Amino acid sequence: MASWNSIPLEISYEVVGWIAFTSWSISFYPQLILNFRRKSVVGLNFDFVLLNLTKHSSYMIYNVCLYFSPIIQKQYFDTYGDQEMIPVAANDVAFSIHAVVLTALTLFQIFIYERGPQKVSRFATGLVVLVWGFAAICFFIALPTHSWLWLITIFNSIQVAMTCVKYIPQAKMNFTRKSTVGWSIGNILLDFGGGLANYLQMVIQSIDQNSWVNFYGNIGKTLLSLISIFFDILFMFQHYVLYPEKKSPKSPETGEESNEPLIDPSHEHV
Repeated sequence: MASWNSIPLEISYEVVGWIAFTSWSISFYPQLILNFRRKSVVGLNFDFVLLNLTKHSSYMIYNVCLYFSPIIQKQYFDTYGDQEMIPVAANDVAFSIHAVVLTALTLFQIFIYERGPQKVSRFATGLVVLVWGFAAICFFIALPTHSWLWLITIFNSIQVAMTCVKYIPQAKMNFTRKSTVGWSIGNILLDFGGGLANYLQMVIQSIDQNSWVNFYGNIGKTLLSLISIFFDILFMFQHYVLYPEKKSPKSPETGEESNEPLIDPSHEHV
């Protein structure tokens, strides 16, 4: 197993990694708090939450297995060379476990708060069933030969695929409603910062090792950062440029602002 060549770069790697962990971890709370304060999940797309839970669950399996299993680590070194470093850091493990818990809490809020007529789509439900069915088949394929590195790579690929599709329902919903009310921009800003920090962490490690195998040896982490950054920029554009939030008039009874977007009803079923 390779060691760090530069102490300053090693320290920078750890610091940037925990910055990514902190930013990404905190990013789950604005939506939870917004839902709690509104006692409503109207504006939050349920398909996004379900797909996000599948994404983070598969990512957790990959990180936990590669970080803690000596058998899988040996298979990794046999594949990529003993001079390479395991491309999963402690903050990756901590983040993915935390992400599963917080996403599950968000899913729980969907069941207890006002949600309007929205339901999880058949497409999202079918996709999740298909993904976990595929993962189960891969497990039984890997079992006879103990091809565990191959198996967790499948889970890593699943999380990349989920990252590619999970944002689409929310982006489409924002476009249909012509509003981002109910969808926390704080979540997006923190996610954007975490994505940049995560990518920078990989660059630091590659510079120290004078090798870019860190990127294609853990292609999931690379694509995770780039895809997340792309969609975060899209959501920021929707929130600040296309559909800037308007202040609703205060209710004469409560003196509080309405939580619902000020939009033409004709936009609701575009």
